[in-house]
Amino acid sequence: MFSTTLNALRTFPEQLETYYHAIPTAFRNWAPDSWAGVPSEPFTAIEQICHVRDIEIDGYHVRFRRTLTEFEPTLASVDGESLAKERAYASADAKEVFAAFRAARDETVRLIESLGPYQFSRTAVFEGYGPLTMRSLVHYLCSHDQQHLAGLQWLLGKIEASQAG
Repeated sequence: MFSTTLNALRTFPEQLETYYHAIPTAFRNWAPDSWAGVPSEPFTAIEQICHVRDIEIDGYHVRFRRTLTEFEPTLASVDGESLAKERAYASADAKEVFAAFRAARDETVRLIESLGPYQFSRTAVFEGYGPLTMRSLVHYLCSHDQQHLAGLQWLLGKIEASQAG
């Protein structure tokens, strides 16, 4: 696995927490009038971090396991908006979310570090993405991380814009 990607995955929890804490406390559940241009799913700051946690556990952990143990499985996409409602993201405790996410990401990194060339070449079909390898899936996870850092930066921009008038 590319050391750059593995390092990005390893350091992401700290980056996510730093970006989240850059959002003023009063705006952690704030939503803009329009989500046009958001680079991630249209979630408030607290919803962003809950989503990242749940996609790690309910999305990528399941996808990794299935890719490694099944013959060319079809990997389902996760409906983030439904999870946000079902799990009441808006009322989540950020400390608990970060603790759960850090533990899940540590598990992800340990798994990736344990894989050999054969495992990285295992194949699956990911709903909405098409055919892929285990290595592809790791890169998609890293890409998903970056989308949510961008989403938090975008929210900061919207917060600033809302106070400019």
